[in-house]
Amino acid sequence: MSFQAYIDNIKIKTGKTPDDFKNLAEEKGFIIEGKLNLNTKATEITNWLKDEFELGHGHAMAIFATFKGKTK
Repeated sequence: MSFQAYIDNIKIKTGKTPDDFKNLAEEKGFIIEGKLNLNTKATEITNWLKDEFELGHGHAMAIFATFKGKTK
């Protein structure tokens, strides 16, 4: 599955875009001033996405990748 397919499927499932997730991550302190909080581990973020939005591991990692600046 392509990266874009992951993002598209996440939008269909949750109704949220990567920017929506980024805003929510900022509220949780995972992102500070537009950058990943260095004290936050990837597992914390992926577990949050799995628990709160019922994303699978690959889909959660795709959102995490967007937090790191990957867009394609």
